[in-house]
Amino acid sequence: MLNREEFVEQAHFFRAFAGRMAEGVAAQEALQQISEEVLATTKLPMAIDYLVGEMKLVGTLSTAMARLSHYFTSFQTFVIAAAEDEEGRFDMRIALAILENEATYRSGEASPQGLFFYRFECLSRNRLDYGRGLAAIAADPLFDDAWHDWMTAVGRQVGFIDLADLVYVRSEEYWRLEARAATAAGREPASPDRPILFGSREGRIAKANRGKDPLYFFAALQRQLGYPLVPRPKRPAPPEETPALLSRRLERLEMRVKLLEEEARGGIDLARFDPKNIPLPFDGPE
Repeated sequence: MLNREEFVEQAHFFRAFAGRMAEGVAAQEALQQISEEVLATTKLPMAIDYLVGEMKLVGTLSTAMARLSHYFTSFQTFVIAAAEDEEGRFDMRIALAILENEATYRSGEASPQGLFFYRFECLSRNRLDYGRGLAAIAADPLFDDAWHDWMTAVGRQVGFIDLADLVYVRSEEYWRLEARAATAAGREPASPDRPILFGSREGRIAKANRGKDPLYFFAALQRQLGYPLVPRPKRPAPPEETPALLSRRLERLEMRVKLLEEEARGGIDLARFDPKNIPLPFDGPE
């Protein structure tokens, strides 16, 4: 587990790296610039120097981050590797924004529940691999063995069982309602037969969103647990109305009006559209 200073500087690193890339600065040059900016009392400058060396050697960041597993988490490495995958459509700018928000969240009072839901929502919204993604989430030192076992089971069941159901049966709310039902029936309330990972608040939210759109579930959890909003790709802006574009649009409208007028007068002469009837350009006497 890193201290607060490391997470603060990591958030600055991911934010600055994304900004330099947007400005067209080469990745190696951007990393070297940021290495001089971050707090020297942290371990981040040494980690960035290693990233620069790996970029020069193989051209990727994820391979270096995997070797620095004592500093970068498995989830951070997984996100960058997904962005570097040439066959994927995951944008590096979104990946860096995800890691920036996570580092900012962890510099404060981050809870295992909030961190799990933030990371799982990142997987869902960006259509990343659930199996490898959940394995990377579970490898974080913030999660104990009970969390690791549960996330392994979620990786096998997600897609077949709603996440809200999986969360609900591991919450305090589920066992509270079970105990109340047992008392009303005159039975002895059963004690939980599995570790409880979520509180009553998460359990109530999960129960209310069973069978509904998962986006409503994530939105309610984000509001109540206070974890960061998941970055989303920006929609492309519509093209500006340039004079050339307007001119082409008017030409197409005029052609459509002429065709409608011809059809109203008795039909469209399709022979003039036949390539054989189009006269060849005159190049002069041979």
